[in-house]
Amino acid sequence: MANLKAIRQRIRSVQSTQKITRAMKMVAAAKVRRAQARVVAARPFTKGIVRVLSEVMAEVSPVDLQGLYLLERRNIKKVALIVLSSDRGLCGSYNSTIFREVLARVSALKAEGKEVALMLVGLKAVSFFKNIKVEKLGKPFTLLPAIPTVEEAKLIAGQASEYFTSGQVDAIEIVGTDFLSLLRSEVKNTRYLPVQMPKAEEQRPLQPIRLFEPSIIDVMERELLPKYIENTIYQALLEASASELAARMNAMTNASNNARDLISGLTLIYNKARQAAITQELLEIVAGAEALKG
Repeated sequence: MANLKAIRQRIRSVQSTQKITRAMKMVAAAKVRRAQARVVAARPFTKGIVRVLSEVMAEVSPVDLQGLYLLERRNIKKVALIVLSSDRGLCGSYNSTIFREVLARVSALKAEGKEVALMLVGLKAVSFFKNIKVEKLGKPFTLLPAIPTVEEAKLIAGQASEYFTSGQVDAIEIVGTDFLSLLRSEVKNTRYLPVQMPKAEEQRPLQPIRLFEPSIIDVMERELLPKYIENTIYQALLEASASELAARMNAMTNASNNARDLISGLTLIYNKARQAAITQELLEIVAGAEALKG
């Protein structure tokens, strides 16, 4: 009976866990649809900013761009990596995949003789890199709202721009995820600063109806470049948020299915043990009756 009681308690425990994982799955599924819609809605604007910037840079002489610090190219001695992770767990291998990419990139840069520093976004990144001997720049960005906002992107972009323009780092990269579907996301390493010049085949002349006041350089310095660096971070945060929610939904789906299989197996074991106990009791009763007859 003690064994049967232990099995019953185990089944109840797994059933309680299954209820939690099912609830978390439903919450993540509801949120990921909205996150997916935000990602899809933001992509055209991001592509538009990149296209306009590419067209403008194609029309301007490289000499005229020398005063724009966000475009300044110098000998790369130190690289900063912006690591986009989550604040919460229970999302499968989402964070560990990003951290593996970061560690691989850090090793590659150090092998090239470059210094590496990290800008951390998310509590999981702070926890993971706490005991790893890599320089951390500034205060980490943690406990961000579940829905990324432009204000957060401006804060991260402003800090990154300050590190670059002040000469603390010579290049900045973003390590995050691209949301591909509800079942798949891809870790991506994006060159952030200095802003990449468009390739020759991507350069297209400005449309005659497009006018810039007071000048193209002023528009780039005051509008295009700030919007580009802010929107690049914002898009990366949106992609990371959708990828995290999709990973959590899939992880909770797998956990619920595993709990269902475990409950089924435990129920079978319980029924066999119960049947064995009943059979043993019947045998004892029959043996006792036979003994009384004798």
